[in-house]
Amino acid sequence: MNTKMIICLVAATLLSTASFAKAQQPKKIPTVGLLALNSLSTISPRVEAFQQGLHELGYAEGKNIIVEYRYADEKLDRLAKLAAELVRLKVDVIVTGGEIVTRVVKKATSTISIVMTSDPDPVANGFVTSLARPGGNITGLSNLSPELSGKRLELLKEIVPRLSRVAVFGTSSAPATARTLKEVELAAGALGAKVQYLDVLGPKDIETVLREAIKARADAVLTLASAVLTSHRKELIDFAEKSRLPAIYPRSEFVEEGRLISYSTNISDSFRRSATYVDKILKGAKPADLPVEQPTKFEFVINLKTGKQIGLTIPQSSAVPGRQGNQMRKHNGKTR
Repeated sequence: MNTKMIICLVAATLLSTASFAKAQQPKKIPTVGLLALNSLSTISPRVEAFQQGLHELGYAEGKNIIVEYRYADEKLDRLAKLAAELVRLKVDVIVTGGEIVTRVVKKATSTISIVMTSDPDPVANGFVTSLARPGGNITGLSNLSPELSGKRLELLKEIVPRLSRVAVFGTSSAPATARTLKEVELAAGALGAKVQYLDVLGPKDIETVLREAIKARADAVLTLASAVLTSHRKELIDFAEKSRLPAIYPRSEFVEEGRLISYSTNISDSFRRSATYVDKILKGAKPADLPVEQPTKFEFVINLKTGKQIGLTIPQSSAVPGRQGNQMRKHNGKTR
């Protein structure tokens, strides 16, 4: 056997061995991070909806996908640390549970893909360039909260016919607040009601605005979407109970924890839909090219126990106006 043939045989053997070794290497399992401000006990239905969405797309945790869950347990100061943990783990995608979480994760990474489960105004918040062409590393779902605020006031008027003065709690530093308040004022004008806006920039402002609402003899309360108000909703719940004021909120967990009514997108459905974005990104799509999805399912939730406690009779004919895909859910006052 000549030298040339030996060299060819050796080369062929090495190439064959290298190809076999490459084929034997285990395929990398994609890793997804899910970060939420709330505790798991508070948002477990949403997490389950996300898991359901993955399952419907053929994913099985631990087999062909890994999900790293992080919960801040309502502590805003924990979010940055948890976001940094997910970045250090080099996850492929981070799913964010709300506007404030998206903002924290955006600061933590400009390279890892981010999927929003719910945001009131992604453009105003600076997360995307436009809904059709996000343009960066963030995409996902909006929740139309500003657009729904006028409908919330209409629902409040239906349940409280004598409504003439409304205390509106919000946070002016939140980008979507100005637009949301404009929608509320337009609805109030059509209903012949006066609006008193009370700004809550931080926890220290809550007691002050509650006193102002009582001083102004408000007939009802409308709470705008705000991380501060969501994090300190217990104080608002206690206030509504003591003052016997009817109130409407932008998220269903307020109702489940003792509030009267909420009208919002179906957040669990949004979590389920976010799995679709995760799937597309893991298969090579770029967030910059995936349009932000607007919701099609909405929930009108009434806490019957709270209504009875403050002396309100909820009309059986109460219906959510002007939206398709609406769902009315009556809550018995127990936490889900």
